[in-house]
Amino acid sequence: QLQASGGGSVQAGGSLRLSCVASGSIFSGSSMRWYRQAPGKQRELVAGITTGYSTNYVLSAKGRFTISRDNAKNTVYLQMNSLKPEDTAVYYCYANYNGREDWGQGTLVTVSS
Repeated sequence: QLQASGGGSVQAGGSLRLSCVASGSIFSGSSMRWYRQAPGKQRELVAGITTGYSTNYVLSAKGRFTISRDNAKNTVYLQMNSLKPEDTAVYYCYANYNGREDWGQGTLVTVSS
């Protein structure tokens, strides 16, 4: 199971850090991702981190967002800086362990101009 937290309301230019805690013992063997879904839009991949700590980002997040993981805490983070109104969405964490997929419940991020 995945439990996401850290969402909230901020003004443009602000920062938030999302956290996603995974239960169980397979976290270190899982690739982790953050997705988001804005109202009326499809869910999109925001950032991902592999078991080897390689990262990738959607173009709109590059330079502003940082994904990281702490295997000792079974936690993946998404540090979001310089937030823009278009970052407003529900953010979901996702885990893939050898093809087994799990989704967190989502945390809402609202950025006002």
